[in-house]
Amino acid sequence: MKPVTYKRAMKSEEAISSASASHSCYLAGGTTLVDLMKLDIVAPEHLIDINKLSLADIELKNDAIRVGALVKNSDLAHHALILEHFPVLSQALLSGASPQLRNMATVGGNIMQRTRCYYFRDTTLPCNKREPGTGCPAIGGHNRIHAILGGSDKCIAVNPSDMCVALAALDASLNTVGPLGKKTIPLVDFHVAPGEHPDVETVLDKGALIESITIPLHPRNKRSHYLKVRDRASYAFALVSVAVALELDSGGVIKSARIGLGGVATKPWRALEAEKFLVGKKAGRDIYKRAGEAAVIGAKTYEHNAFKVELTKRVVVRALEKAEAIV
Repeated sequence: MKPVTYKRAMKSEEAISSASASHSCYLAGGTTLVDLMKLDIVAPEHLIDINKLSLADIELKNDAIRVGALVKNSDLAHHALILEHFPVLSQALLSGASPQLRNMATVGGNIMQRTRCYYFRDTTLPCNKREPGTGCPAIGGHNRIHAILGGSDKCIAVNPSDMCVALAALDASLNTVGPLGKKTIPLVDFHVAPGEHPDVETVLDKGALIESITIPLHPRNKRSHYLKVRDRASYAFALVSVAVALELDSGGVIKSARIGLGGVATKPWRALEAEKFLVGKKAGRDIYKRAGEAAVIGAKTYEHNAFKVELTKRVVVRALEKAEAIV
């Protein structure tokens, strides 16, 4: 690790001013940042500790739940409001990492975490995300964990977050503050697919800070479920994950639906075609199978990850069945 200076900010304005003036990173739980610094993937000159900022509340306000960016993943997963209104979010959080990491990791840090692509994390190898223009060895290399949706000829690295997949299905938005003022950004628009510039991962302004997440209350969010398929039962990233939320009328017809996909895309992914297909249909396995097929329209596979297409279809079906069964 290279030498780095450290400052503890007491107010958001102080943190933003410090971040804008130097090559710096915000430090909260540190569960991702410290690892990347040890690997020499990121080398900030200045760390700005934001743990003293007043960003750790969870509150019900104006038909939505507002979650501060410094709320710990474990606290969010077990909070009564989340368990009552957004079971899919609690399930997603508890499926990620380990209890020790969830006790340290923050909501804001979870949103900003970097890919687990082994080429990105090995500085002896080229990587367009780490060093633009050097190439993407995953495309012709070992790509079992890589994306089938949202990739480009420059990068097929998967976004690793479980929480963000659930937030995508919940129509969450992020509230940020920075040198250009306050902004509200839908979570589905926050992360950027690689395109020609894999090194650009979000639309967050330089020096800006995520202050909170807003999750609107909606009837379908209580009938929600998160299903994750991985190589082992815990402490493993998704090969495929699906977050669903269903709204049914009294006759079992689907009034609205949300489907988020993880483990298969370069950003938290909304299966918009599958959602549209479901609306107005009678809930049931045959309809869910067709929704699963719609969820992978446009998928591009590589040598080792073609299995993700069929697996995604099946996980979509199972997650929808689980959500439908909720009373």
